[in-house]
Amino acid sequence: MAPSFEQLDPETEYEEGEEDIDYTDLKEQYDVRMEEGLDTFIVIDGLPKVPPGSKDKLVKFLLRKLTSVGKTKEENVYMPMNEAGDMTEGFAFVEYETSAQAAAAVKALHATALDKKHTIAVNKLTDIERYGREGRIDETYNPPEIEPFAEKEHLRWWLGDKEGRDQYVMYHGEHVGIFWNETASPEQVIERDHWTESFVQWSPKGTYLTSMHAQGVQLWGGQNWSRQKRFMHPGVNLVDFSPDERYLTTWSHRPMVVEEGNPILSLEEDGKNYIIWDIATSKPLRSFVTLDVPGPTQDAEGNPVKKKIQWPAFKWSADAKYVARMTQGQSISVYELPRMNLMDKTSIKIEGIMDFEWSPAAPHRDNIKEYEQLFCYWTPELGSNPAKVGLMSIPSKEVVRTRNLFNVSDAKLHWQSDAAYVCVKVDRHSKSKKTMATNLEIFRVREKGVPVEVVDGLEGTVINFAWEPHGDRFVLITAGEVPQGAAVPPKTAVSFFCPEKAKGTAVGNFKLIRTVDKKNNNAIHWGPNGRFVVVATVLNSQSYDLDFWDFDFEGEKEEKDRDLTANLMLMSTADHYGVTDIEWDPSGRFVASSASVWKHRMENGYHLHTFSGTVLREEPLEGFKQWAWRPRPERLLSKDEMKNVRKNLREYSKQFDEIDQAKKSSANKAVVEGRRAMLDEWLAWRERMQADLAMEREDMGLPDLSEEQQALVVDEEEEQEGREVEEVFEEILDEVEEVMD
Repeated sequence: MAPSFEQLDPETEYEEGEEDIDYTDLKEQYDVRMEEGLDTFIVIDGLPKVPPGSKDKLVKFLLRKLTSVGKTKEENVYMPMNEAGDMTEGFAFVEYETSAQAAAAVKALHATALDKKHTIAVNKLTDIERYGREGRIDETYNPPEIEPFAEKEHLRWWLGDKEGRDQYVMYHGEHVGIFWNETASPEQVIERDHWTESFVQWSPKGTYLTSMHAQGVQLWGGQNWSRQKRFMHPGVNLVDFSPDERYLTTWSHRPMVVEEGNPILSLEEDGKNYIIWDIATSKPLRSFVTLDVPGPTQDAEGNPVKKKIQWPAFKWSADAKYVARMTQGQSISVYELPRMNLMDKTSIKIEGIMDFEWSPAAPHRDNIKEYEQLFCYWTPELGSNPAKVGLMSIPSKEVVRTRNLFNVSDAKLHWQSDAAYVCVKVDRHSKSKKTMATNLEIFRVREKGVPVEVVDGLEGTVINFAWEPHGDRFVLITAGEVPQGAAVPPKTAVSFFCPEKAKGTAVGNFKLIRTVDKKNNNAIHWGPNGRFVVVATVLNSQSYDLDFWDFDFEGEKEEKDRDLTANLMLMSTADHYGVTDIEWDPSGRFVASSASVWKHRMENGYHLHTFSGTVLREEPLEGFKQWAWRPRPERLLSKDEMKNVRKNLREYSKQFDEIDQAKKSSANKAVVEGRRAMLDEWLAWRERMQADLAMEREDMGLPDLSEEQQALVVDEEEEQEGREVEEVFEEILDEVEEVMD
């Protein structure tokens, strides 16, 4: 190989012309670069330090991973020993056959866990040389500077509220405010103008408040509501968190344009629409483009067809170890976190797939002890093959249950929150395809063999379905067919279902409790703890009622419901003109209904109700946009501890009843506080005067007590402990009764 420019003999005389010759182009062409010949090497850090006797065993173990991405052998793995020669250094050099294999090893193996204590870091050897040449590595060792400890804000401080209150965020006009929920009037925590450019969103456990901006996403939290994280994604439209708040998905309808030298995004993100981020490091893990949805791109008149994007496109498993995306009609791609590598390096082929949903909790199937996550999917009828619903186990990819269906027009997948059931709502058409009907296929996931129970005989088509959270009851809404040319939508019917009583812990078959006809309801909102449900009519200018139902009414059961696990009762009915959104607070004590300007401009604002439907507060707000309760993380109490709380609920609730009573009599509270302040001031003055008097008597040589005071002193046996008693009397001076028209 030719020597480099600097290695030419300086003593050799070279002829020069009248003008100096510029050798820059030749120097760049023939200069030997450090990368040449070294681009097949990688460096592995983070290995266990082992004695010489275990070195070969470690190399062979490491080779299993190294050979999964390229060709190398034991002789090409160099693992240095320390100066004493009794222990390896914890790193190794590996040579592959080609530079492409080395690059693939870096991409596939970096941040791979060898065991619970060791996670390897894999880099190209040429990268390390390049960093050194660019001055990024100091030749002289300098010990790292450890910054002084700075205590960070407690991101879950609001959970320590002594009154057990919840918070909510409200967005109206250009103002975003966060408030403590109070029955009488809210207590403002913070309010900022122009905090977001489109909307705000809580993370799943309430740790962060998300604000949206043209350049990206910002997360806020802590008692001072400071910025905790930010993620650069120009033109971002939507965000989605993983269930454990460790990862974040951002999406923009326009592909990103990333210029070289961007401090956050690399050229790999250029032209992409999705980015999946690691929230702890604020770094992107992987980026993706938006997949085209199958279907026509133009209508009959040649106009472009706007296709609705499925959101979230990337769906998380319950423990956030996997995230998956569907290519409609073809496959599901499952990625493993945190490396975001495609599981088994291939997508799961499912011909015709239309939709899938992960189980929202660990499935706990009968006699299955191995770790698994489940997802449910469905495929339509293809040729002579029937439609199919399947349950697949991950990571084994085993299909644990399938069910064939016929005459299927559409299907929707509904998991119960504990993953005990998955209900498949199947819309079927007649052979002539002129009439439609719906039946429910309920997979009992935790029972042996995953049996399927069919609920049919439903009149009309099911337009909404919702499981009870952490329970086994559900509500559905059906609607009849719309007559051609009808200006008014058809009436709906609300049906309530629960299981029959069964022996032991078994769950009986699902039975209809009651159907309420001739309604306009289209929305179902269960309380977070189950039992209570709001069935409402939203986005309807002619009807806007909210019905509050109790599934465990404490009154007497009707004879026909003796064998059912529910006692249904309508507690109350409220109305909210123009209601667009309904949301329960995390405690299940309050319900907020709101009318957003994003959906119409009539009487925007919100109403606050109790769980039983009593209206606590009505507040119209011009330009009202959004209301969102702050979520809470999972409870730390065990099931037995929660049962004990419910058993002794009246004792626990006394302290909160006292607080509520004090808030109701705020005028008396102010009087009491004023009198207490005056009493404290007088007692302090008396103590000072007694001290001054005692000093004067001492200076005059008199005893501590005068003769009059000594006469008032009683024997210790007769002495009683002094007490201070405060009494507050409420007197009604006048009472007037008025009749309002």
